[in-house]
Amino acid sequence: MPKEAQRNKTISLSPGEESEYRQRLLKLDTNVEPDQIIDRTICQDLVEICSLLPTCFIDLLITDPPYNLTKKFNQESFQQRSLAEYERWLDSWVSQLVPALKPTASIYVCGDWQSSAAIHRVCDKYFKIRNRITWEREKGRGALRNWKNNSEDIWFSTLSDQYTFNVDAVKLQKRVIAPYRDASGNAKDWKETADGRFRLTHPSNIWTDITVPFWSMPENTDHPTQKPEKLLAKMILASSEEGDIVFDPFLGSGTTSVVAKKLNRRYIGVELDPYYCCIAEKRLDRARSNKSIQGYCDGIFRERNTSAPPTNSRAQQKLETAVQPTLNV
Repeated sequence: MPKEAQRNKTISLSPGEESEYRQRLLKLDTNVEPDQIIDRTICQDLVEICSLLPTCFIDLLITDPPYNLTKKFNQESFQQRSLAEYERWLDSWVSQLVPALKPTASIYVCGDWQSSAAIHRVCDKYFKIRNRITWEREKGRGALRNWKNNSEDIWFSTLSDQYTFNVDAVKLQKRVIAPYRDASGNAKDWKETADGRFRLTHPSNIWTDITVPFWSMPENTDHPTQKPEKLLAKMILASSEEGDIVFDPFLGSGTTSVVAKKLNRRYIGVELDPYYCCIAEKRLDRARSNKSIQGYCDGIFRERNTSAPPTNSRAQQKLETAVQPTLNV
């Protein structure tokens, strides 16, 4: 095997680690209560366990199901199908998860342009759709006879009109290009720091500050569709409180559970592939001692490729920046 590059931080498993982590994984064969599955990884087919889950216990559902593409996930694979067939597949498990949601729950479903229409229709059937977020993937293969595929969607829905949205927790620090000043010459809605001029802005449904995990990032794994921790942090901070239960029925390499743990939420993840479950458990172990999230520092989300956080603490910035209260609408 070729020697790994010195800076390669991709998470891998030794045979001993995989054996150890497999002992932690849950398999359900009977109905369970929330306390039996909270802060655990369930290694099983989602369809097998939906009827065994408790009712009304999930505060936040985040799911990144296989997109409508033919793709191999370690020992498992997903086959592309017609849009109508993909919609029926989505409906088959989304419908079964609805009873597990609290009335105040929020739901985020990830997809790409080929699956987004089906996701929209299924979410509209069971939830109140609030928005479609589009995030820039930052990388993608060029095409000679088409536009480069460089973005993905996240459909944001709620079960009812009563839900959590912490707008102040997900404001983005942006560099000020054309700073405005008031009549007295004072900075208007921005702050001068040693690192430059910055403004805290309200979160929009276009996210361009995300870096897709790559080999030199400590969160990177060999999962083919791993989502960045920063991406999950935005959803979790916006739509849950500390201590809430975050549920991911397609956990993959564990990003949702890891970020929930780092942000003091409770988590439950379901993943069919044992190897990825073990990767998730290793990442959860690391999260006990390292709660850092790349691109998120001192309670502030930073633009991509920003080298340093602002010199002021978040508490100081809140005194100097117009702050809106948490919304529970």
